Amino acid sequence: MVRRMDALVLPPARCALVVIDLQRGIVSMPTLPRPSQEVVANAARLAGAQRAGGGLVVLVRVTPRPDGRDALQPTLDPGPPLPARAPGWAEIVPELAGHEEDLVITKRQWGAFYGTELDLQLRRRAVRTILLCGISTNIGVESTARDAYERGYDQVFVEDAMAARSAVEHAHTVAHVFPRIGRVRSTDQVVVALHGGG
Repeated sequence: MVRRMDALVLPPARCALVVIDLQRGIVSMPTLPRPSQEVVANAARLAGAQRAGGGLVVLVRVTPRPDGRDALQPTLDPGPPLPARAPGWAEIVPELAGHEEDLVITKRQWGAFYGTELDLQLRRRAVRTILLCGISTNIGVESTARDAYERGYDQVFVEDAMAARSAVEHAHTVAHVFPRIGRVRSTDQVVVALHGGG
């Protein structure tokens, strides 16, 4: 039996577009199942539609302080070394930056809620639904989604406005995690819904 998708109704004033880690250092790395440039382009479309309707856009970036003392430092199995962070690594990409009305959140770990004012700012604006996108699907986006679910938010995951380090990681989260805590839709579907098309 095929499950019918409910019509998508997204009043921008009751929604927040939360964009995870679309910053210079992260979008410069390879991503799948689509390149980061496509993720950025779709996120910019979503942001434009959300701003046009008077809704909130939240740009989340991740970065430790220069001395690194506020970064998580768990004991891990050996893995490939992380690349050095070039100057400007944490800057929001130009396609999304530069809008005074947007809220910028800096996080120090994968999820955007823990240790930040994100929940406070969403509740002060009476946001009910989070539209979520960014990089990486199975790390920053999924961690934020799980925290949002536990805080009682409705969520719409914009599948073609996110990517991961591998297609397998992306597909697993989209197929097995997101449908249990929200709805999965495309950029086109969300833009139409923000414009009142359902």
